[in-house]
Amino acid sequence: MIRTFAELDLDSNLLEAIEEMGFDRPTKIQAEAIPQALDGRDILASAPTGTGKTAAFVLPALQFLQDFPRRKPGPARVLILTPTRELAMQVADQARALAKNTKLNIFTITGGVQYQEHADILATTQDIVVATPGRLMEYIEAERFDCRAIEWLILDEADRMLDMGFGPTVDRLSSECRWRKQTLLFSATLEGKGVEGFTADLLTDPAEIDAKSPLRERKKITQWYHRADTAEHKLALLKHILTQQAERTIVFVKTRERLAELRAQLESAQINCAWIQGEMPQDRRNNAIARFREGSVNVLLATDVAARGIDLPDVSHVINYDMPRTADVYLHRIGRTARAGKKGSAISLIEAHDQPMIDRVARYIKEEIKERFIKEMRPQHKKSVFKKKKKTDTKKSATKKSASKKPTSKKSAPKKKSVKK
Repeated sequence: MIRTFAELDLDSNLLEAIEEMGFDRPTKIQAEAIPQALDGRDILASAPTGTGKTAAFVLPALQFLQDFPRRKPGPARVLILTPTRELAMQVADQARALAKNTKLNIFTITGGVQYQEHADILATTQDIVVATPGRLMEYIEAERFDCRAIEWLILDEADRMLDMGFGPTVDRLSSECRWRKQTLLFSATLEGKGVEGFTADLLTDPAEIDAKSPLRERKKITQWYHRADTAEHKLALLKHILTQQAERTIVFVKTRERLAELRAQLESAQINCAWIQGEMPQDRRNNAIARFREGSVNVLLATDVAARGIDLPDVSHVINYDMPRTADVYLHRIGRTARAGKKGSAISLIEAHDQPMIDRVARYIKEEIKERFIKEMRPQHKKSVFKKKKKTDTKKSATKKSASKKPTSKKSAPKKKSVKK
């Protein structure tokens, strides 16, 4: 069992950077993936956000580049693909921090950047390029990016790339990088035909690593819910939590329309907030994230599309103002808090129609999510019991059906015969 970074055969300059970043010991994914990658193996890893996966692929890539230094200036040797610009920037920032004691050049190629700016970068020596698939493909087709020099291809959040329709582009990029030595694929889940298809085409005899957050990690997140009688009651609960309990909070809503409505309600209550949503101009999106990251606002409203993959430090609370549509999205949401070994809280505000979902989430994560109350704001209605009703109804209908079937099969047949006689 690897307990320290010193046991991972990394150069002292990387170990110094790790120490300066405040990493104490390797996470599960780091301890399992780094040695395998340094041994030259392809990697297939299930690693949700918040498990330290970025360092799990960046550190061996940096070590490889130092073990086999380039002989002359030239194009990138390591290509990291991410589904979104934000994630690309985060990965590049962390790679630069880990490579601070080296002379390696790390660049990003994403949308929202002037073509000439990228052209200037591509004319210089690059060691690692972090890119989004669509924008990178444009440069390859324009013969501005040379894939022949790529030795490592790394896919981060491969499942999300498929969800966003990047499958065919990634296949093309894989083909363009066919001279590579290694491929590392990281995905929140390895289930589903899509990721299986990816892996069959991209990887050769990969080391399979499952680094889903152990229960120990989830226990750092205290989860509970408050019941609300009405939409007004729910808003009052949120205002109370934001002003009396929470410090740095991400509030999740279902849609852009819901976000706009809630934003106006909070602003009229003098609760300052930033927000991110899908199809938002990149500069406004970056500005909102920067304001939250720097602490000029402590409340960030977000839709699920906008928030996946964003790594924000010191989030104390995640609030589900709207419950997500699926239990796995709930896990993604609450994973925004309790990062880097810290503790956090996840609060769900639910109306009667949300009760089945909170019960489903509890079954999915195999944990009880307890109800809490705020004095003077207790719900007036009784708790809904959808689940119990469904079970009793199905049992009743089953017994009714079986009861109705029995007499027809055994008793009605003889009666007909006796009539004929």
